[in-house]
Amino acid sequence: MSVDLATVKRVARLARIAVSEEEAQRMMGELNGILGFVEQLSQVDVDGVEPMTSVTPMKMKKREDIVADGDKASDIVANAPNSDRNFFLVPKVVE
Repeated sequence: MSVDLATVKRVARLARIAVSEEEAQRMMGELNGILGFVEQLSQVDVDGVEPMTSVTPMKMKKREDIVADGDKASDIVANAPNSDRNFFLVPKVVE
């Protein structure tokens, strides 16, 4: 796959980036280099390679999934102007 000058200018316009003619020429070479590298990567055989989350083998830290209310309801409504049984009371707006 190859990128031409018109494609570089179109991508720059879509990204809302002002690109001069010289910059577009330079970017065309850079983008073609990047795409060439990606094409090389697609040739690598990755059959049987497990996905990994880190370059060093480690177990992921997991917390215990416990459902709790946090025991902070009274602290949360402490500064509310009006509250009742740990619920915020707000004035009626729509009649």
